[in-house]
Amino acid sequence: MHGTGQSLVIGLGAAAVALVLALVLALAATLTPAPVAATADRVIDVLFAFPTLLLALLLVGVLGPAPGTLVVAVGTGVAPGYARMVRAQLLGVRNSPYVEAATALGHRRARIVARHVLPNALRPLVAVFALSVGQCVVWSSSLSFLGLGVAPPASEWGALLEAGRGYVGVAGWLVVLPGLAVVALAVTATALGRALQTRLEPGR
Repeated sequence: MHGTGQSLVIGLGAAAVALVLALVLALAATLTPAPVAATADRVIDVLFAFPTLLLALLLVGVLGPAPGTLVVAVGTGVAPGYARMVRAQLLGVRNSPYVEAATALGHRRARIVARHVLPNALRPLVAVFALSVGQCVVWSSSLSFLGLGVAPPASEWGALLEAGRGYVGVAGWLVVLPGLAVVALAVTATALGRALQTRLEPGR
């Protein structure tokens, strides 16, 4: 119970980093001049080519294990997948009939982007954020379990798993309880994300 706060803060922070980075890359890949868009596309592809855990491990190895590093590393590792999702959403909205109508009426590009493209493209990010919190908690706990995140005696769930693995035979609850906490939060975040997605996008 005491470790919930630290684990949840890391998960929320990493999810926020992931979505901000994904949004920046997706906007650069869809709403900028061709050379910049092509460069942003290549950056997304290169980052997406790295497995999430490998990219996070690389960043932790460079920056050193710490809660702040864990937030940045996990957020950066998760971001490429969300960047592709946001990019696809932006492309769909950009080519929609109401954007074409606004363009035909002579509205300025900045106004079209601010009033039509972004509000409709970014609405699904509410559900994505909820989904990503659970995913980020799982990844951060995995890194801590490997000794590359928050170190014992911190109460973060991954650190508790790492500290308890030597006592599985005599005190199995030291591993079972934090493991169940990680699973419960991941399932809850996924269910919340699905519910939000259904509410925000009833046709999907």
